[in-house]
Amino acid sequence: MLTGTTAAAQPPPLVREPRQRQIFVPNSPEEPVPEVRLAADVLTLFVFDAPIERGSVEVEGRATRFRLVDPGESTLTLQLAVELGAEEKLRVRVRYKDGDTPAYATFFLVSHPSVVDKEVVVRRSRTQEALEAALKEKEAELAALKAVSGPAGLAFSGRLDARGVEARRIEGPVGTQNGLNVVKGTGYRASSWALAVLRVQNLPGQQPWEPGGARLTRADGTFVKVLSVDMNKARLGPGEEGLVTVETEAPNWKAGTALHLELRDKTGGRRLLIPKVKL
Repeated sequence: MLTGTTAAAQPPPLVREPRQRQIFVPNSPEEPVPEVRLAADVLTLFVFDAPIERGSVEVEGRATRFRLVDPGESTLTLQLAVELGAEEKLRVRVRYKDGDTPAYATFFLVSHPSVVDKEVVVRRSRTQEALEAALKEKEAELAALKAVSGPAGLAFSGRLDARGVEARRIEGPVGTQNGLNVVKGTGYRASSWALAVLRVQNLPGQQPWEPGGARLTRADGTFVKVLSVDMNKARLGPGEEGLVTVETEAPNWKAGTALHLELRDKTGGRRLLIPKVKL
């Protein structure tokens, strides 16, 4: 039996696919303003690539169209209370704290029938001038780093003084040991450090080798404190050569004293003994 009235059919609720994306802030008015797709009752998080002025956030229709507008240190959370019209656009403008160019992030909020942006990373585009300035800054940092790691670095660190550096050749045949051979070596000595530098060859047909530690002793069996053991390669393959350095504490032994050096690999199975290292 039909009633006199028929309930109006309600349209099914929109089902939108959530998306994560990034947008780029335009550098000039001639560039297109990016659009972000919002939906009613759905939280959208904006993550900026730099801190923002929380009090500067401008959201068109903030008082009437939104349930939530929540700015953070470098974030902005928005939630629409009602759906936007198909052709409607709401403007958002946010000022950055750092004063870099562009100073503001601007974008439009729109509606889409099948997609909603749940998380949006907002990045500033870099102009050619900004990229060139950043490149010059990195080149200057690299030059400074090279200086610190070179002879100037010794002076900056206080490890080079008026006493200078003494160098002595590491003499005496070592011979082949455990598939390893010392090609040549030099010992260096300053007032606050000493360093043994050895060119080591891993003979053909051998397993790869890398130093794992070193022990340095005087003739009376007293140990010299080793601060570091390094090599200019990650490891030596069969037939390869590399420079191995052994740095010690400040020398408290007489210059030219012959020390006994033992290099060990990480397994401890392939040792290399150098009986006369003068530092």
